Parts: sequence; structure tokens; C-alpha cells
Amino acid sequence: MTRSAILLAAFGSSEPQAHRILARFEAKVREAFPGRTVRWAFTSGRIRERLAGEGKKTDSVSKALARVGFERFETVAVQSLHVIPGKEFEDLKRAVRDAEENGPIARTTLGAPLLAGPDDVEAAAAAILRNLPPERSPHEAVLLMGHGTWHQGDAVYDSLAARLAEQDPLVKLGTLEGIDSLEPLLDALRRDTVNTVWLIPLLAVVGAHVQRDMAGDGPNSWKSRIEAAGFACKPVMRGAVENEDLSDIWISHLTTAVSELDSDQASGGQGNTVPLDP
Repeated sequence: MTRSAILLAAFGSSEPQAHRILARFEAKVREAFPGRTVRWAFTSGRIRERLAGEGKKTDSVSKALARVGFERFETVAVQSLHVIPGKEFEDLKRAVRDAEENGPIARTTLGAPLLAGPDDVEAAAAAILRNLPPERSPHEAVLLMGHGTWHQGDAVYDSLAARLAEQDPLVKLGTLEGIDSLEPLLDALRRDTVNTVWLIPLLAVVGAHVQRDMAGDGPNSWKSRIEAAGFACKPVMRGAVENEDLSDIWISHLTTAVSELDSDQASGGQGNTVPLDP
């Protein structure tokens, strides 16, 4: 019988709280796929180096796949925990392709990131709106903070922002990097004449970006800049993985990857949920 594993690939974090949240997601994966071996990889080299300095061992995607092959697993369903199909996801695809072409893994499938297409955008918008802070009043705004990138995958944030605005004009989305910066959103909030802004991360976990760049006390954090613009700001320290409806989207992508892998094994074929061609 073919031995098959699941590899969960996240950007990573050095924050203990983030690791606890990822462990809860792993438990959800194990419940959904009982009997399957589950491994982790962090795609951020900086995070891996930081953790190594703390005496904590983590694997890159390539190393994790090599380790899985050494353990004589022949097939692997890899699931991205990235939010968009940006540069980090492109690097993940390349590592998975290389492992299949040059390593001990016979077959791989790759599950898509959270926002891989129009159906995901629709599902994510519904998940976000269903899980807004219950204490929020109808006249208070909600601002989601994504990471952002100058990669073309950044465009999916605009699709999500548009879908959210259609259903609740006071729910807005911006990013740390890329074109959807904070300043235009502050102008929009002024036009909306709101007094209070709920600030919510659209990142997988509450790591350094959330604690420092979103909700930190420094003058350049989004919280500080929102308050400096005259609004009351209420940060929500809860990453996307903690939103059960959003995490279900990642699980659905993994279900597709595992199902395709099992189908390949049964038919003797070979395929990938996300194409791995360069």
C-alpha cells in the first residue's frame, strides 16, 4: 500500500501564540484526514533562522519533503496556508515541483491558498462578514489588514475588497505592502463620517506583523496612524486561521489535493491540483 503524507506549508512565525493557533489547525486537519501523517514547513527563511536561534527546529519546504521521502512516504498532498497566490506561493510551487522531479517523492498535489479564485473570494467575503465583532455597531467601520505584495497575485485583494463593499460599505481592506495602502482608506473613512474603526488582520496567524505593524504602540503602526487621524481604534487579535469559516476554505483546498492524490494512485496517473509548471 502506498504511504501518503500531508505537508502544511505556512509563511511561519516566531510568536508562541501563532504556533498554538497552527497546532489547532493541525488538529483540524488530523480530524478531517484521520490516519494521515501530517508534517509542517515554514516558507520564510528569516523566520526559520530566528527560530533556529531560539533552539527551535523547523524545515523549509524542500527539507520537509526530503525528510518525508526519507521516511518512505511515496506521495504527499502539500497545502499552502498563504492567503493569496503571491511570491511565497510561487516559491512553494517551485519547491514542490523540484521535489517531485528530483527527489524521492513519486507524486505530489498542491492545495491552493485561501484566495485562489472567484469562488474563494465569495466564500471568504461571506466568512469575514459572518464573523465580524458582535460588539460592532452598524455605524462603526471595519478595516482588514492584509500583508500585500507587488506580485500580480495582489489583485485578489481588490476583488475581495469589492465583494465586501457590496455587502457592507463600511468593511474595507488594505495591505501593508502593494498598492492598497492605509492612507486612501483613511480618506474614505473620513468621507464615511465614522468615529470608530475595528482593525482585523487578514493574515493566517497573529504574528509580528499583527502585533507590531497592525496593533503596536509605535507611531507607524496602523492603530497609531488610525488614532492620529482622529478615529477610535479597536484591534482584534485574531488571525484568519482562527476564523473557522476561513479555515474551512483551506481545508476544502486540502480535501481537493488529497482526493486528487488518491485518484492518481488508484488510476496510476499523475496530476497536481495547482499546476506546477514554471
